Amino acid sequence: MDPEALTVIHDRYFGPLYRFISFRVGDADTTEDLVSDVFTRLLTALHQGGGPSQTLNGWLYGVASHVVNDHIRRHYRRPLAELVDTLPAAELDLAEAMDDRIHAERLRSVMNELTPEQQEVLSLRFGSGLPIREVAESMGKTDGAVKQLQARAVAQLTRRLRPEGVAG
Repeated sequence: MDPEALTVIHDRYFGPLYRFISFRVGDADTTEDLVSDVFTRLLTALHQGGGPSQTLNGWLYGVASHVVNDHIRRHYRRPLAELVDTLPAAELDLAEAMDDRIHAERLRSVMNELTPEQQEVLSLRFGSGLPIREVAESMGKTDGAVKQLQARAVAQLTRRLRPEGVAG
């Protein structure tokens, strides 16, 4: 394949794939490794005469989903606490920074309670901003099935993130 075409593909898809994977994994170094794995698999598939049969976008997100699921199966049987070696910017209030971090950790914890398919739908829709049709294509589902998965996932997140004592 043409190296310039590969560069264009990498430049176009690196950011969206990074956001999608980061939404599921949460660690920058791991996210970069997994995105690299997606592009390595693309190169391998192209070299072997395979690769995307319909759309490149759907193929890349499908591979990214498999890479993330494989990673989670291997490494997240025992969740590890993320260590941060930086201090918040001087203009940020320390209490506000800690509050933001607690909310992010709570969201990640609740996301991990969703089914893998629900996590994938939310990651593709909100982490990567893909439309329903592209999410359905990358997951091998109908548009209606994706809408239903998304609605159930959002409802479950809403219930679990609601402060105690607040009726819904």
